[in-house]
Amino acid sequence: MRSSGILCAISSLPSPYGIGSLGKVAYDFIDFLKASKQKYWQVLPIVNTSFGDSPYQSVSTFAGGINYIDLDLLVEDGYLNKVDVIGLTENVTVVDYGKLYLNRYAILKVAYKNFCKNLPNDYFSFIKENNYWLNDFSLYMSIKKHFNEASFDQWPKAFKLKEEDVINTFIDTHQDEIDFWNFTQYIFFNQWNKLKLYANASNIRLIGDLPIYVAYDSCDVWGNPKLFDLDENLVPKKVAGVPPDYFSETGQLWGNPLYNYQEMEKDNFSWWINRLRHFSKVFDYIRLDHFRGFEAYYTIPYGNKTAIDGAWVKGPGMKLFNQVFKELKDINLIAEDLGFLTEEVYELLRETKLPGMKIMEFGFDVYGDSDHAPHNYKQHMVAYPGTHDNDTIKGWYDGLDDTTKNYVKDYLNVPDDLTIVDDFIKTIFASSADLVIVQLQDHLGLDNSARMNEPGVLGNNWKWRVKQSDLSLDLIEKIKKITEIYRR
Repeated sequence: MRSSGILCAISSLPSPYGIGSLGKVAYDFIDFLKASKQKYWQVLPIVNTSFGDSPYQSVSTFAGGINYIDLDLLVEDGYLNKVDVIGLTENVTVVDYGKLYLNRYAILKVAYKNFCKNLPNDYFSFIKENNYWLNDFSLYMSIKKHFNEASFDQWPKAFKLKEEDVINTFIDTHQDEIDFWNFTQYIFFNQWNKLKLYANASNIRLIGDLPIYVAYDSCDVWGNPKLFDLDENLVPKKVAGVPPDYFSETGQLWGNPLYNYQEMEKDNFSWWINRLRHFSKVFDYIRLDHFRGFEAYYTIPYGNKTAIDGAWVKGPGMKLFNQVFKELKDINLIAEDLGFLTEEVYELLRETKLPGMKIMEFGFDVYGDSDHAPHNYKQHMVAYPGTHDNDTIKGWYDGLDDTTKNYVKDYLNVPDDLTIVDDFIKTIFASSADLVIVQLQDHLGLDNSARMNEPGVLGNNWKWRVKQSDLSLDLIEKIKKITEIYRR
C-alpha cells in the first residue's frame, strides 16, 4: 500500500529540558503526523549515546536512553516534584550532551529514591522478563560508574574478565546502584510502551533503526565476549568499517568489534534472535542498518589509523535470516542495502524478500542511469530524499555543480530552483515506491546547518532540534496536500 512518513529523532523534539523526550512533545508529534496524513514515524536508535554522542555507539544495544525519559511524566507519577525540574528547563535549539550528562543522572537519582518508597506491582516482573540483557546492563553501568566511566578494557583485570568472586562482592556492596539502573529501564520502557500504544491507536507505525554492530565499550561485548572476535585479553583482533569509495579516500574506520559468527551459530544465533525479538516489541518495523554486512563484512586490523588496509569476509547470510524467520514469524524488517553492493548482496536481498532502500539524492548521474533515480523505483522498497547521514535536500542542491543543478531542474521539470525542495519531495511522492520517508528538516526546507550527522566527522552531529513553532498548521496542510495528491 502506498504510504509515507517522517524521519525525526526523539532527541530532535522540542522538549523544554534540553533534549526531546517520551512525554507531551512526542504525543504532540504523533498528533502532527496524524493531522498531516502520515502513517509512519521513523526514529534513530533510542539507546544511551556514547562516543561522539552517537546513538550508533551505545553502552547497550537493548537499553533505552535515560536522556529520553520525560521528567514531567515523572512529576505526574509522583517520583519528582515540580520544583525538582524547574532549574533544568532551557530554551535551546541544539542538544547539549555535556550538560545532560551532568544533570540527568542526578535528577533521576532523586526520582529513584521516591520510586523505592512504593515499588509498582509490575516492577519485578519487568526485571525478570528482561534479565537476559538487563542484568548485564545494570551491573556494567554500576561498575563503569565505580571506575569513573572508564571503558571495561581499562578496568582492573578481575572486573574486566568478570571473575566471579570479585563480581559477586561488587554486587553485594553496590546493589542500590544496580537497582537504580534497573529503575531507569523500567521507567523508560513504561513511558515508551504507552507512547507506542498511542501511536498505533492513531494509525501511526513506528520504524526503529538497529545498528548492525555494537560498541566496544558496552555491556554487550563485556557480557558476551565469546560472541565477538577478541583475543584472550578481550582486545579486538579486527574492527568494522567500510573501504575507500567516492565519498572517502581512506574509507570509514568505525572501530566496532566484529562478531564471531561461528560461535553464534552454535546456539542458532540466540543473541541476534533475542535482540530482534526485543526490538520487534519496541517498534512496528526495524530498519537493519548496513544490511550488506550480513552477506560480507569489511574487516580492518585493530590499531590501523584508516580503513584502507582491510579485507572482505563472508557473513552469516541466510543461515541467520532463516533462523530469524523461523523464530520471529511476524517480524517486519527493512534492509538498508546501501554502500558497496555485489550480486551476492542483491541475491541475499531477494532471498530474504525484504524491502530495500533508495536515496533520491544519489540518483542524479548526469552521464548515466542510477537505481536511486525515481523512474527506476519499484513498489517493494522504501524511498528517501536523504537519511540522517545525508545532506538535507537544500544543502545537497546548494553543493552541486552547475551542470548537475541544470540536470536536476530538467528532471524535476522546473524552470528555476526557487521551489526545488518542494519539487524534490513531490517527485519522490509520485514514485512507485510503496513507502516514502522524508526527514523533518526537508519538509521544513532547511539547509545543512540542520544536518543530523556527517559520517566520519566528529563535533557537531546529533544535535539538531525542531522548534515548536515550526510544527505549524501551514506545514501540516502542506504535507497533507502532497500526501493526498499522490495517494499516500
